[in-house]
Amino acid sequence: METIARIGPSIHIKGEVSAREPLSIAGHIDGTVNVDGHALTVDAGGQVKAAVTAETIVVAGAVHGCLMADARIVVRETATVDGDISAPAISVADGATVHGKIETAGRKTLAAA
Repeated sequence: METIARIGPSIHIKGEVSAREPLSIAGHIDGTVNVDGHALTVDAGGQVKAAVTAETIVVAGAVHGCLMADARIVVRETATVDGDISAPAISVADGATVHGKIETAGRKTLAAA
């Protein structure tokens, strides 16, 4: 069974967060979040003001910033996203709020830019 690192609701981080394991955020992050090869979950009540990259991103809380995933992004009904979303597969539940551009293409590389 794979463990999940957790940033609890009383934790506030300003700066860069990087992980090489699944990560769950219930607290507040201002900066950047990079989860290499694993899933990132922003729990209901979690607040992220950051550029976010991960294999898979699940949002149930609030995100202000761009989201880029290698596989998929899931926006739950309790989520608020203010920023662009890019992944090969994206789902947005009824009741979710998204302000920004949604792109369902593969992750961009510098060579393709």
